[in-house]
Amino acid sequence: MTVMTDHQTRTPDRPLLRRPQDGELIDVAGVAHFFRLTGEHTGGHFAFEEFTLAPGTIGARPHVHEGHDEYFYVLEGELTLHTGDGELTAGPGHLLAATRGTPHGFRNAGPVPARALCLYTPAGYEDYFRDVHAAVSAGAEATDELLAEFRSRYRTRSHPAPAATRPAP
Repeated sequence: MTVMTDHQTRTPDRPLLRRPQDGELIDVAGVAHFFRLTGEHTGGHFAFEEFTLAPGTIGARPHVHEGHDEYFYVLEGELTLHTGDGELTAGPGHLLAATRGTPHGFRNAGPVPARALCLYTPAGYEDYFRDVHAAVSAGAEATDELLAEFRSRYRTRSHPAPAATRPAP
């Protein structure tokens, strides 16, 4: 008999079909994260989300993951992506691979909403969004300090933004 821990789940023994409305919506700091698959669905292998950002919204300030990789695929609008060396604009069809140890972040600097897909491998970082959502729902403010505290629980650290994107003092 196999004993499973809280962080392990069984991999399904058959395909899983998710309908367009199936998923977990987590709204964090103005970003609508719609997790279509989480670690619970994939045996912890990966999580998959669709997210939407309104114009002028910061999706994630620059940060670095040590425990998972992220892949961003833009569907609609444009994302301004922080790459560690600066920023670039990505439109529909662009793919950014933010592997472990690489600084990255994103925002919507454009005039229309942006919609993109994100794949996390392995799964688990969806719990970061759950934690932040729960804290904000309980009355906490989503400050840089709060986000850094939660990120540290998921082997993630903040990364300095390039001078051009830092807020004025």
